[in-house]
Amino acid sequence: MLLRQCAYVGSSRRLSLLGRLVFFSPAIYTMAMKNDVVQVQIRGILPANSGCALFVGNDEKVFVINVEPNMGAVIGMFLRDTPKERPLTHDLIQSIFKGFSITVERVVITELRNSTYFARLILQQQNELARKIVEIDARPSDCLALATAQKRPIYVTNTLFEQVEDMTEVLDRINETGGEAGTEAGSEPE
Repeated sequence: MLLRQCAYVGSSRRLSLLGRLVFFSPAIYTMAMKNDVVQVQIRGILPANSGCALFVGNDEKVFVINVEPNMGAVIGMFLRDTPKERPLTHDLIQSIFKGFSITVERVVITELRNSTYFARLILQQQNELARKIVEIDARPSDCLALATAQKRPIYVTNTLFEQVEDMTEVLDRINETGGEAGTEAGSEPE
């Protein structure tokens, strides 16, 4: 396994970009990953006090990630395959990916720190010479938008999945009442 880490710090603004370029056997990586994560889907989107609540989960548990209102709208558009007059930012990113033969392999929501979720965007580029996997630190909302746009899997680490509050009953009440939960879905957007 070859691992290269890059860190870049800008001069006037403190810009920190950390990426990993990893070359490895896909079978080993996939097998190890399946033991550490739980596959989830976006189960619902609801406007909240300070943004938009994304209900993310599976049949076992659902939890909420609060995002900015426009990100909730974008993710909803991708889920419904809504045509857009002009390309949005995530459409532009997809076009760039397509031009360089890059696909979203998967998204992993990794942790919750100080009421903020963190995620990793795993990209794949394959050509006649090699297969490259790049893992990038990104906002969960951006990861979820790209994953829904490309119909790619979304995962949550087991540790995080055990840590988050189960909001299944809240989502069920919302679905039963047509959008009124009776409780607040969450607090601050990411």
